[in-house]
Amino acid sequence: MKTRQLGNNGFNVSEIGLGTWQIGGNWGQDFSTQKAMDILTTAVENGVTFFDTADVYGDGKSEAFIGEFLKNTDTKIKVATKFGRGATVFPNNYTKDELKKGIEASLNRLGVTSLDLMQLHCIPTAELKKGDIFDWLRDFKSEGLIKNFGASVESVEEGLLCLEQDGLLALQIIFNIFRQKPITELFSQAEAKGVGIIVRLPLASGLLTGKFTKETKFHEEDHRNFNKDGAFFNVGETFAGLPFEKGIEITEALKAYVPEGLTLTQMALRWILDHKAVSTIIPGASSPKQAENNAFVSSIAPLSKELHQELTEFYNTAIHEYIRGVY
Repeated sequence: MKTRQLGNNGFNVSEIGLGTWQIGGNWGQDFSTQKAMDILTTAVENGVTFFDTADVYGDGKSEAFIGEFLKNTDTKIKVATKFGRGATVFPNNYTKDELKKGIEASLNRLGVTSLDLMQLHCIPTAELKKGDIFDWLRDFKSEGLIKNFGASVESVEEGLLCLEQDGLLALQIIFNIFRQKPITELFSQAEAKGVGIIVRLPLASGLLTGKFTKETKFHEEDHRNFNKDGAFFNVGETFAGLPFEKGIEITEALKAYVPEGLTLTQMALRWILDHKAVSTIIPGASSPKQAENNAFVSSIAPLSKELHQELTEFYNTAIHEYIRGVY
């Protein structure tokens, strides 16, 4: 596993991290403590040193699992969590007191005295523009409750707003072969500011594994069932904003570009790593084997320049027009 630095003033992270939304059980599959520990253990055994979680993943269950894991490992793990989508604050009750309560609750569940990275969790654009919440984050950093702060955003516009804030360590964004806009509209600005990029949804909610068909059904509590058209939150968080059936068609066409010796999943993850602005990728895992397979991609050689050009053209001609939601 190779490592990269998260931002100019940050810490080293594994190129492949672990997203833990699934471990919280929000995908309709309730994880036992043992299964969660098996996934976390396998990820770390394969070189992962960066976990991403949030206070709302399983109403704190994901953070609690990570906290339990941290008690029993000697490996130095950096943990990023998030605040801002809880029922007591979203969409319009952001106060310094609520933020402090959120930080303290995360500290308790994770079993640490200071958070490695606290990220705003897709809070409304109006709050980002107002900017008060960044002042509060700077205050809590000065107090030692958090070591660094960043923001998980839904659009390039929001990312650019966050880049105006002094002290921002990282931006977490949706970025994959289906959503390439950040390459031309965000990456150079983030690099100029010394801000790291954390990539979520690298496999577009599983579309880029190539395992789904138009007949695939998801658990009723899985966001890929109830949010496929953006009924509950930003449609871009589910299948990268593509209509599911169109996404299946595009994925089938994409398979023709996979180099010999690689899988579609490996090509999709390697494609992201080939962008130097990216610090780490945080694919989720519903099994230890998935965590192992994802980690392996760090050892794969970069894709050719020709393939990158072909995938850019494929995006422009066959994908871009179908992307929905803020972007």
